[in-house]
Amino acid sequence: MRIQAILHAAFEPLGIIEEWAEERQHDVTITRSYDGEPLPNSASFDFLILMGGPQSSLELKKYPYLREEIALIKQALNENKLVLGVCLGAQLIGDALGAKPERSPEKEVGVFPIELTSHARDDALLKDFPEQFDVMHWHNDMPGLPSSAQVLARSRGCPRQIVRFSPRAYGFQCHFEVTASVAQGLIDRCPSDLSPSRYVQSADQILQSSFDSFNHKMKTILDRLSGQSAP
Repeated sequence: MRIQAILHAAFEPLGIIEEWAEERQHDVTITRSYDGEPLPNSASFDFLILMGGPQSSLELKKYPYLREEIALIKQALNENKLVLGVCLGAQLIGDALGAKPERSPEKEVGVFPIELTSHARDDALLKDFPEQFDVMHWHNDMPGLPSSAQVLARSRGCPRQIVRFSPRAYGFQCHFEVTASVAQGLIDRCPSDLSPSRYVQSADQILQSSFDSFNHKMKTILDRLSGQSAP
């Protein structure tokens, strides 16, 4: 499978997604749009993955290249490509479908539980997952919700943690992909994000978390998503 990943910051890499792709022998191309690298043509990939970053899709004038990404997402969705967005990437998918991102009720930074909704019970990716489990968070915003989308998971701080935009397009506000080393990079590069608040953990609390548990779930999700055949 040809995977196209778009990164928005050097300190928000693919994490466990890269390890999964190597294990499954998928071809991965990485585009760093924040560094001025041109976006690909949709004919060059089967699976589009959009990662997180410090940018906000509420500020498209400040980050004009995000408009180009939204256009690429629209094209990929119209061509029934697989699309996965993480954090900022999830917000961009919602934007491509006409639903503007919103501020999350709470800022979340750290490892906190999410709870699956009733819509997740029959979802092809999540149907046998526990009703509640821990995962990494690092955000202020959340994706907009098109009328056709379904919320599959929420947290106490954010009502839109996992969104199914279509059977082949998902958005994750939370971070299943973050490994311990990626978390250390986020802590080093974004220390101001750790200012104490209701759903913000300290660096020590974050680094003491069990990353393997939600990293394993990420691999399961990717196996299931990439195994879906186009109708």
